[in-house]
Amino acid sequence: MIKKILVANRGEIAVRIIRSCREMGIGTVAVYSDADRCALHVLYADEAWHIGPSPSVQSYLHIDNILAAARESGADAIHPGYGFLSENPEFPERCKEAGIIFIGPSSHAMSTMGDKIKARKTMTAAGVPVVPGTGDAITDELEALQVIREIGLPVMIKASAGGGGKGMRLVKREEEVRPGLRAARSEASTAFGDDAVFIEKYIESPHHIEFQILADQHGNIVQLFERECSVQRRHQKIVEETPSPILTPERRQQMGDAAVAAARAVNYEGAGTIEFIVDKDLNYYFLEMNTRLQVEHPITERVVGVDLVKEQIHIANGKPLALRQDELKQQGHAIECRVYAEDPENQFMPAPGRVTHIDIPYGVGVRVDGSIYEGFEIPLYYDPLIAKLIVWGKDRKEALERSRRALQEFKITGVKNNLRFLERIMHTAGFVEGDYTTHFIDDNEDTLMQDETCDEHCEDIVMISALMEYLRKIRKASPKEMTALKNNWKDYSRVRSVLKL
Repeated sequence: MIKKILVANRGEIAVRIIRSCREMGIGTVAVYSDADRCALHVLYADEAWHIGPSPSVQSYLHIDNILAAARESGADAIHPGYGFLSENPEFPERCKEAGIIFIGPSSHAMSTMGDKIKARKTMTAAGVPVVPGTGDAITDELEALQVIREIGLPVMIKASAGGGGKGMRLVKREEEVRPGLRAARSEASTAFGDDAVFIEKYIESPHHIEFQILADQHGNIVQLFERECSVQRRHQKIVEETPSPILTPERRQQMGDAAVAAARAVNYEGAGTIEFIVDKDLNYYFLEMNTRLQVEHPITERVVGVDLVKEQIHIANGKPLALRQDELKQQGHAIECRVYAEDPENQFMPAPGRVTHIDIPYGVGVRVDGSIYEGFEIPLYYDPLIAKLIVWGKDRKEALERSRRALQEFKITGVKNNLRFLERIMHTAGFVEGDYTTHFIDDNEDTLMQDETCDEHCEDIVMISALMEYLRKIRKASPKEMTALKNNWKDYSRVRSVLKL
């Protein structure tokens, strides 16, 4: 049985994995780069090992350094988290050669599903619907034009080895084919070392809906229902919720069955996600499979009542799934907001820097997975995700109201962030009504893109006004009234915030 796990990652996901390990009585090893010497995951783990300079290619992406840390620390398993090496098919093979358990799928499943062209072929053979498009890579512009004329415009040119919106180009007119093809191939080559691209029909007014699956080493597979992931910026998710506000019970069952079939087609083991694109008529098509834990996994945990990291570890230990499909159900509603150190007013550019103050929201149904603390220097080398706000309610209305309250309480100063942007999403009509697509942010740009400086300035005025009123009350208060004033959380916390500033 696994005794000690090295977490080959950083930030909030490393902390989150370490917490589950601690509950299971499993020792933990953190790894860190120069930039992360004082990072929260380093402070939280049982032990920590330095793996290289700040650039990820010399540290978190350096397989030799990570395996050396595992050997020297005595770790018998590695959890890759998400990002970095989590979907690199070489990594599980290298772990196997080193006699270390890789907590994730096989390299075969990774390579099959990581290559979108291979994945499309595999899904077609398994009877899972795929978006109309090419079966092989497109290299010739004339060939691309011929395909486009067959399936019709608009289309998406997509990197075969891609992800995160890289190597993608939307083509609406034939004259855009040549520059779009060249740009997609160039970007794919730079980002993934592979310039292979393919073409598929562009689904207008799309929803991005994914299904969580778990598969053990004994052929048992269950799906843990869907997550609606259509609120995106730059093709990257920013708000997710479950259940999806658009799915019918019948369509949910069909998509869940398709997700299980997709996992079975590659003999999958571990936690994974089958992503679908869904059109306005609820027709669904396979998009891709993420052969790892997803950023948004906590909302599934909250609604289904399963710790997905613990399940991953049980599967890696060779245990059969204790979960049965007919026993799984969705209870209540959950929403996740991704908190980034970025500037929404400047094309969501990353905004590294020192965190001077942070107020974390608490209360019923509120969970925060984070990686920062006051005084922490957010490095410029990595993804700017710094926390996730996960909120649960008995229904969507309560989850939405609770998300608004929690976002109001969530404060981070010292670095630009998207908290107020997220708060505006929670008040925007399309989201409130559950009637939104992947175009939501573009469609609501005027409402969502407000001056953050004005927001912060107005907030300062409110706090200063509260301080003046509080001091006025104190001047006239009796000793008994003084105690009551100090116990007034709302006024007292605002005063403390002003004094800290």
